[in-house]
Amino acid sequence: MIVSNTTQCYHCGDAVSHTVFEADGHRFCCLGCQSVYRILSSSNMQQYYRYNRHPGKKKSEVSTRYEYLDEATLTDKLIDFRNDEITIATFYIPSIHCSSCVWLLEHLYKLNPAIVVSRSDFLKKQVNITFKHTELTLRGLVELLVDIGYEPKITLQDVIKEGQKFSQKGLIAKIAVAGFCFGNSMMLSFPEYFGMGTFEAHYAKIFGWMNLGFSLPVLLYSGRDYFRSAWQSLRHKALNLDVPLALGIAVLFARTAWEVLSVSGPGFADTLCGLVFFLLVGRWIQQRTYHHLSFERDYRSYFPVAVTRLSEDGPKPVPLADIQVGDRLLIRNNEIVPADAILLNGQAAVDFSFVTGESEPVQKVLGEIIYAGGRQTGEAIELEVVKAVSQSYLTRLWNNEAFKPHELNFRTFSNTVSRYFTVVLLGVAFAAMVFWVFAGDTARAWGAFTAVLIIACPCALALSSPFTLSAALSIFDKNRFYIKNTAAIEQLAAIDCIVFDKTGTISSPAASRMRFEGNLLTDELALVVAACKNSNHPLSRELVKWAAPNVSGSVPVNQYCEVAGRGIEAVVANRSVRVGNAAFTGVPSGGGTGSRVYVSIDDEVKGCFLAEQPWRENLHVVLGELAAGCHLHLISGDNDKEKALLRGIFPPQADLLFHQLPVEKMEYIQSLQAQSHRVCMLGDGLNDAGALKQANLGIAVSDDINNFSPGCDAILDGRSFVKLPRFLRFAKDAVKIIHLSFGISLTYNLVGLSFAVNGTMSPLFAAVLMPLSTVTIIGFTTVATHLYATKNQLIKRQ
Repeated sequence: MIVSNTTQCYHCGDAVSHTVFEADGHRFCCLGCQSVYRILSSSNMQQYYRYNRHPGKKKSEVSTRYEYLDEATLTDKLIDFRNDEITIATFYIPSIHCSSCVWLLEHLYKLNPAIVVSRSDFLKKQVNITFKHTELTLRGLVELLVDIGYEPKITLQDVIKEGQKFSQKGLIAKIAVAGFCFGNSMMLSFPEYFGMGTFEAHYAKIFGWMNLGFSLPVLLYSGRDYFRSAWQSLRHKALNLDVPLALGIAVLFARTAWEVLSVSGPGFADTLCGLVFFLLVGRWIQQRTYHHLSFERDYRSYFPVAVTRLSEDGPKPVPLADIQVGDRLLIRNNEIVPADAILLNGQAAVDFSFVTGESEPVQKVLGEIIYAGGRQTGEAIELEVVKAVSQSYLTRLWNNEAFKPHELNFRTFSNTVSRYFTVVLLGVAFAAMVFWVFAGDTARAWGAFTAVLIIACPCALALSSPFTLSAALSIFDKNRFYIKNTAAIEQLAAIDCIVFDKTGTISSPAASRMRFEGNLLTDELALVVAACKNSNHPLSRELVKWAAPNVSGSVPVNQYCEVAGRGIEAVVANRSVRVGNAAFTGVPSGGGTGSRVYVSIDDEVKGCFLAEQPWRENLHVVLGELAAGCHLHLISGDNDKEKALLRGIFPPQADLLFHQLPVEKMEYIQSLQAQSHRVCMLGDGLNDAGALKQANLGIAVSDDINNFSPGCDAILDGRSFVKLPRFLRFAKDAVKIIHLSFGISLTYNLVGLSFAVNGTMSPLFAAVLMPLSTVTIIGFTTVATHLYATKNQLIKRQ
């Protein structure tokens, strides 16, 4: 067989390690990638590899068990539709990343004829599948997706689906109505624009009535949300930007109705319809952004759908809601402990990093309590539930009243301006009216009053913020920084103090450094590598990758045995090799930093491999740039073993706090806010949830944005951590653009007001000035935003 010379996996593009898996002349990095290729090849679906150079995703190395999908009580909650023949289900698949993924997921029927049709949504990373349930079960469908490398993410939050739907149908319908009426009213206003006197004399009256008719659905349907918002604002004794907008819309309609009914003029129907249309388009752009990301996740998106319960009939998967105190559970390697329970059998090594921030697994002895939220990292263990899921430590921590969202005292620029804009606008309008009343011209007084409210309507200001910030959101998105809403950008720009968590935030869980402590000869290292090549454990793979350059050739493995959660025992070249934890290899104590893998050859301990999480790329540079404009602090639930090293990276005045409980983190944020600081918190786990909510801006750092992250204002992909200073500068620039666009809008208003207060403003003048100001604002904000993004190196220069 001819093998290509490439050093990259043909399926996923990862580097091929010392062990090479081959098929049809192609090299693969692991057995998983090779198996996916063979599945596609056997179904004549090699076209999958034509759409992208390396389209595939590495198949998960952890075998997920889907027995619970055989339970009807669970599957009924996961499916969308079922009749006598077919079932329709929608799955969230985080690994969708390119056109090849879309192509494959829409050709699933070639892999199994029981699949009728499948449609994928690239933005939402979802696939909707219709299949014949008499020929293929839901479990079989999920396992098929897993086999080809597209494992669905099914959590308890998928079973409890409230609040997950996102729909803009109502808003789109309002835009459609406003757009239709806007276009038609503009057409019917052409005679007025071009001064067709003779033509207008015959048809002006009927055109006026038609324009009034077009303005009614815009007022009563498309624009009703602005009146509702303005009313709510006034009820709470506050003035938001919708108050002057609603006032302007109402006056436009009133002036139009008066002129049409009294046959004294054509009115402002086209201006009214155009104003509402552009406002709704801005709102649509604002709402459309990032609805596919979840910023309000809770513990249910971390918990499994079902858990294995032990009974007299043997192990059986049951829904999490059915777990009761006294039940005996089987928790396998890499599974979550769903409720507070006592260890009855097995060796527990529980990873509590999600709850406490502590990165190293905690050993538990028989009879000791294990709190919910921990992940078992060793062999299967048996537990007895002592508290219901709803009463466990994890859910009580999440539902702590102190962690619930609250309103921070922050006002956006638009809301701040609106407090004064409405008062000033009404003041000018009434002043103009009073002046002309005393001058004895009542008709001009009414005209001046309404004209001021029409021409000074803050449409340009209302559009400048959503268009500027939506463009900024798009640029942040392209740089893998996902912000919850436009208001969060203004909050980011106002930050003057940044607090970091340690594990998973300034350190990278996706990478590791490895070194050996002890005495291991080159030929002995070859024995260890030969044994570890047979294991799919992440540390084994990391060890092989690290040692490969120092090992040549291959050594035969005579016997091999892997004990889950403990280590590897093998006979290599007639020598006994053990690789694993301290107890497994005969070491009395396994203390120290990082994840340690001990090595014993012929019952002699040679030392240990030490794997540690490195700091984020260019961490010292990032902190140095941020320190120029912000106070920096570190607060972690982890131990202080690296405090001396971090003291050299953080500024001298920074607080470095360790062993902090979740409530203590939140209280520390409160103490900073009491000193008038505007605080940004960066964290990654449940132990940061309270601090993230308490902070003026909470950013969840994640190396996989589709995995669990606490409720937050933004999600930062770990790969973009190095761009954090640029993001902060760009947010400040975006706010600067809003201020400049407000200046442009104010200029237009001043020009318009000079005519309006005289009561001589014509519909033609309003029809020209208002759209012109709108187009200017949209054009300016779009161009300026991209210029500032280029300046901050967030987009490439053309």
